[in-house]
Parts: sequence; structure tokens; C-alpha cells
Amino acid sequence: QKYSEREKNKAADRTYLCQKPGVIVIDNILVADDVVEKQFVCDLSKCKGGCCEEGDAGAPLDDSELDTILDVYEKVKPYLTPDARKEIERNGKYVYSREFGWVTPTLSSDREICVYGVRDEKGIIKCAFEQAYNDGIIPWKKPVSCHLFPIIAYKGRNGDYNRVNYEPREKLCNPACSLGKKLEVRTYEFLKEPLIRKFGEAFYNALDKAANLHHSSRQKKETKL
Repeated sequence: QKYSEREKNKAADRTYLCQKPGVIVIDNILVADDVVEKQFVCDLSKCKGGCCEEGDAGAPLDDSELDTILDVYEKVKPYLTPDARKEIERNGKYVYSREFGWVTPTLSSDREICVYGVRDEKGIIKCAFEQAYNDGIIPWKKPVSCHLFPIIAYKGRNGDYNRVNYEPREKLCNPACSLGKKLEVRTYEFLKEPLIRKFGEAFYNALDKAANLHHSSRQKKETKL
């Protein structure tokens, strides 16, 4: 559903609540200032998609994504490596981690790469789901946690606020931070599509408005100094 400019402004006014030091509050979501301050654009030629293999577990999955993976698996299967298929046959299309909840399986024989990750001829890891999506085979792009990275969304417990943080990998993401600065693209702008996918268009419009206010306020303070 597309919003008119007037509807976008009304949604932003309704949703944007307040800004506190270090955080932007939108409805029940706390967004770290870094999300709108830091600049970031993935540079796959440099990082090689390393976030698909670096970490303590596979990609976190929303409960709603479990059935989706089951539904699309047979269509995605041809994109997977033989080792990945064997691992999935042994342990399932997703696994449960006590620390992280439902996650994608990983391959211990290949630096714990996600089973749905495939290296191309240049050594860049590509997502099998995304490849199938780009080929028009499936309607689902990939797990939203992957789509959002380096933004990490944490679900609040017992009615607490949900949190949205900026958490790039220290060395792995240095090229993306450099490219973001070069292109002058802020993280939330680069990740507009997954943010809307996760939280909705009204949320993104409110975040954009808050980000611009935040940027304007910061410029005024710097001018006074």
C-alpha cells in the first residue's frame, strides 16, 4: 500500500513521540541514535558477505518465518550446495538455540557458514533465498534479520520497549562504513526496505522525520560552537 505525501506526514506526526538523549522513541520502539547518525552501505566486494558466516549461530528467525521456509524450501533447494542439503536433511531447515531462539543451521565443515549461503566464483557469499527471489522463483526475499543487518531488532519482554540498535561487526563492516561516508548515506536510509518490511511505512516515515530533526538540531549546536 502506497501513502500520499499528506498521509505520510500525518502518519509521521501520529507515530513520532519524542527524542531522548541517545535514543528516538516511536510508539513502543526505542531506536538508537546511531541508526540515524552513522553512515553505512554494504560493500560486498570487500566484506564478501562475511556476516553470513561470522557469528555465534545462524540467522535469527521470526516465528512467522518458519512456515515460510518450509513453503519455499523445495524451490530454493537447487540453489544450495550438496553439503548444505545434507546438513538440512540431518538437522532440519531451522534449528533452535537456547540463546538465540530459532535460527538457520550452519555448516561446521565450512567456517559455520549459514546453510542457505552460497559462495560465488569471486568468493562472495550470496543468499540462496535472495537468489531465488531475484529470479522470480519465490515471493520472499530472505530472513528479515539478515535484511536488516547491521541493524539488530530486539523484542521487548513483558511489555517492555522493543529496541532497534546499530551493531556492525568491528572489522568486517569497516568497508561498509567507509563506503557509507563516501556516498553520504545514513544507515536507516540504506536499510529503508527492510525497516518498512519489519515495522511498516508509518514507522519509517516517523523515523525519517525524527532523523532530520535530529540532524538539524545537531548542525545548530555545531554552528554555535
